[in-house]
Amino acid sequence: MTEVRKGRTAKRAASRAVKRRALAIAADGALILYFLFALFPVVWMVILSLKPANELFSTYFSFTPTLDSYRTVLGAGEDEGVPFVRFFVNSLVVSLGAVGLSLVIGLPAAYAAARWRFRGSENLMFTLLSFRFAPELTVIIPLFVLYQQLGLFDTYVGMIWVLQLVTLPLIVWIMRSYFADLSPELEQAALLDGYTRKQAFFRVALPLVKPGIAAVSLLAFIFAWNNFVFPLILTSSEAQTVTVGALSFLGGDRPKYNLTAAAALVSVIPPLLLALTIQRYLVRGLSFGAVKS
Repeated sequence: MTEVRKGRTAKRAASRAVKRRALAIAADGALILYFLFALFPVVWMVILSLKPANELFSTYFSFTPTLDSYRTVLGAGEDEGVPFVRFFVNSLVVSLGAVGLSLVIGLPAAYAAARWRFRGSENLMFTLLSFRFAPELTVIIPLFVLYQQLGLFDTYVGMIWVLQLVTLPLIVWIMRSYFADLSPELEQAALLDGYTRKQAFFRVALPLVKPGIAAVSLLAFIFAWNNFVFPLILTSSEAQTVTVGALSFLGGDRPKYNLTAAAALVSVIPPLLLALTIQRYLVRGLSFGAVKS
């Protein structure tokens, strides 16, 4: 009887092991299918960008790959009536300028919000955050009128200024949590050593939150780079960015999907390179602080 029971127990254990393995294989297969589904739009963009114009609408996966689309976008955009290289430079100037200005204003503001609490401070912070939550279309009409009157329409200054609605609340709220995680005793010790509050901020607090600054700078840059509504309405040609400029290839009698795909893939390069450059700070920065009130 004992051996029979042991045999039955072994069979049950083997059956459970087979079920667990089958479930694990099914889960892995589902994850692979989802990964392929999520990756397919990117693969399709690459395929479109490599197709020649005469095979754009006649084939799907069987075609002769060419880099003509990238050459047109990067080198001969003017011939197509779309100066994409200039739009690319505009995006770099505008995004870097917006992030830089937001860091100059937002880091001291985040430090003050983390260290000093007063009546209505939480309401003030929520009001600042509401600028990030509010749909951009709710403010675009008055901004368009103001920009026309102030001469900021289609200018770098105007775009950097308006993108503060996108980048500044993000930087203040995230960096506030990083500064709140720092022990106040560190700054108090620096003050006892003769540092001023300003020196304690620059020499003690800021070096300790460098990973957070790297992480929030990348996030703010991505949001500024990807913004579409503001450059669509508040620019014409001189300060137009890649998000709007890439769609210019779709105009005309025959949309040039291959050029649009090439332009979109080229526009991904700066955020990707920035993420790879600050990767060692980014991983630590994303796990260093937590957004909290």
